[in-house]
Amino acid sequence: MPDVAFPGHDKMVAALDAAVSAGDTQAVTRAVRNVLCALIRDRDFELPSCVHEPISDHYARRELYRSPTLGYSVVAMTWGPGQGTPVHDHSGLWCVEGVWDGELDITQYELLEHDGERFRFRPGGGVQAGPGSAGSLIPPHEYHTIRNTSDAQVAVSLHIYKAEMQCCSTFVPAEGEWYVRSNRALETDEAA
Repeated sequence: MPDVAFPGHDKMVAALDAAVSAGDTQAVTRAVRNVLCALIRDRDFELPSCVHEPISDHYARRELYRSPTLGYSVVAMTWGPGQGTPVHDHSGLWCVEGVWDGELDITQYELLEHDGERFRFRPGGGVQAGPGSAGSLIPPHEYHTIRNTSDAQVAVSLHIYKAEMQCCSTFVPAEGEWYVRSNRALETDEAA
């Protein structure tokens, strides 16, 4: 089970443990979002240096911590210039995402209908998120894309998931508002 040492690690774990115990999903994600925003501003909290290093052929997913008792996981993602995701879900897990460095373009998608493996989505709004901003994704409103639109700067985001996220569904454009679902196993990159 990953547990990477970095300045502020124990403070982060204590704050997230309290937040994840806050009650129902709405209360938990609100509390986790508040913790994440506070951590981003906290000068005693530093992410490991590896999270500032992009990987050229994919955005990096580095799991920094997974709670052995509460199950939540903390994943740092590194977005090289132009890197991003297709439309995807979080396999039914809530997630709170915060931008540490750089800027990310995040677009929510509204599921209109589905027919087997075909899903009809409509973009439901987007935001250009900069350092210190955080938002939550709560199923069934979990469909979105994330992209670093910069052609020169690296972006870093921190994601707290209800549990380890080992897979998700991605959605490939088909025709009009229709997409075809594909299951994707998620890999993690080494965090050291």
